[in-house]
Amino acid sequence: MSRIAQIFRYPIKGLSPEPLSKVELSPGRTIPLDRAFAVAHGSTEFDAAKPKFLPKSKFLMLARNERLAALRSRYLEESQELVIERDGKQVARGRLDQPVGRQMIEQFFAAYLSSEVRGSPKLVRGQIAGNPAHTFSDVPQHCLSLINISSLRELERVMKTPIDPMRFRANVYFDTGLPWQEFDWCGSEFEIGNGVVVRATSRIQRCAATNVNLETANRDLNIPLQLQQAFGHADMGIYVEVIQGGTINQGDTITPPST
Repeated sequence: MSRIAQIFRYPIKGLSPEPLSKVELSPGRTIPLDRAFAVAHGSTEFDAAKPKFLPKSKFLMLARNERLAALRSRYLEESQELVIERDGKQVARGRLDQPVGRQMIEQFFAAYLSSEVRGSPKLVRGQIAGNPAHTFSDVPQHCLSLINISSLRELERVMKTPIDPMRFRANVYFDTGLPWQEFDWCGSEFEIGNGVVVRATSRIQRCAATNVNLETANRDLNIPLQLQQAFGHADMGIYVEVIQGGTINQGDTITPPST
């Protein structure tokens, strides 16, 4: 039997996670506010009224902008403020529902990342209403990402070093006790907690973002290469889509698909 160890959402693509003790899930949607905002390059064309999926290269991201890892961000949902800190000190703050607030955040990233940004950065938000609401995920489908901690431990064993699970920026961390068991779930439905049903759609192929140390903001590992060399693939975790909604809680049981 496996249980949910941690739940996270990432309000701003590429910035800090927000831990959750529970979350309400709806069919065909992501965790509310997960990747709801992104900082786009000035050259990126995005229409919030008619949002379309864009590849992650159109936005600031850890895979290319490792200095993002040196920042700590908090999104204050009630006031719609984004607070950014570095080395324990506030370096930017702005209300994302107001032009002047977004401008303050954009100006910070323009100065902080300088030549890494193509044009003047733009703080963008996906469509608030709609079914499903737009999010800035790495994939077009509206999914949750899950990590089996047992698979991560197997990678640690091979690499002979501890690996921060947050390098993988998953929504849900759980532990089946068997590495790579989750890959067998792809194409099947399974239950989380009391009545939430999801379908595993695909394995998650890992990129250079996982190489970034989230404490030092340095690239100190090559996780995709190590996965490929040790296991013949560069995958860690699975994407799932919500089929039947409800509330999931930290500590809830994950029931594997019937075999």
